[in-house]
Amino acid sequence: MKYGEVSEIIEKINPLDKAAYAAPTARMDDLTKPPGSLGKLEDIAIKVAAIQGAERPRIGKKRIYTLAGDHGVTEEGVSAFPSEVTPQMVMNFLAGGAAINVLTRHVGSEIQVADLGVAYDFGDVPGLLPLKVGMGTANFTKGPAMSRDACLEAVKRGAKLAMDAAEDGVSLLGVGEMGIGNTTSAAAFLALYGDLDPDEAVGRGTGVDDLGLKRKADAIRRGIKVNEPDLNDPIDVLAKLGGYEIAGMTGVYLGAAAAGVPIVADGFISTSSALIASKLAPALADYLFLSHLSLEQGHRKMIELTGLTPLLELDMRLGEGTGAALAFSIIEGATKILSEMATFSEAGVTNKE
Repeated sequence: MKYGEVSEIIEKINPLDKAAYAAPTARMDDLTKPPGSLGKLEDIAIKVAAIQGAERPRIGKKRIYTLAGDHGVTEEGVSAFPSEVTPQMVMNFLAGGAAINVLTRHVGSEIQVADLGVAYDFGDVPGLLPLKVGMGTANFTKGPAMSRDACLEAVKRGAKLAMDAAEDGVSLLGVGEMGIGNTTSAAAFLALYGDLDPDEAVGRGTGVDDLGLKRKADAIRRGIKVNEPDLNDPIDVLAKLGGYEIAGMTGVYLGAAAAGVPIVADGFISTSSALIASKLAPALADYLFLSHLSLEQGHRKMIELTGLTPLLELDMRLGEGTGAALAFSIIEGATKILSEMATFSEAGVTNKE
């Protein structure tokens, strides 16, 4: 498949060499504790160290990108909230009043907000990254959500965000989203790649009732029938059923992996982007952390498709990057264990025979 400039980014993503795990694993096993006693924290720290190519990993600057876009499929009554909530929430992010703002402050992370496809003209708003590719997607029950070229442009813009973060010295990156209707796109990806009936893939998203849930499943069913997405071409799937912010997040994953920066997914929608990105670059898994298992019905199955294990299970389903922010604290704590804890010889403690 040809993906234009995105292909050049994909080509830079290589699986981590097994040798990269050797030194941090040896140090972890020599720390003053029984081997394996810190459980998954040990795996997290070793993975970050392998990505960084270091025995003692360091987490310095942290950043979350929250990407926003609107979805034409909201015309089908798939959301409990109207589309005007998307730009309103973008302004809330910029004012510092949303959950993601509270949690990024709590964990000492930057947050940057980008408009990839909100159906609203923000003008020159301080603090907003103006990366708009289109004024919201088309209704995918009637045809493709966006053109292939527009989709690739959104992916490319997302990848540049990640590469800019790496140049800025960011050592831990997370991604989240805001877009009324975007759980419908995520559920459509799940139905396709998980070989599920749409009824099994959809969840309540913003809180739709049973009738809204049926409308969402019906919209996905019609979207797949009308567009006939090619499962062997992830960009085709993304363009026909996705959203600009979802395409942008796909790019963030690819760009982060290409730049060698650990990248943390948020919830259901964020994971759907990671799923598309992993279809484009299977080695992404070596650089990716899944922050949490969402309460959204299909998230567990989607996580199974990635082959990774989420760090948290807190019944969250907000998005924005909130789960990624919480995961930052765990990942940073794990790396400090490996970097700052004493070995048996350093501490003068007798190791087991």
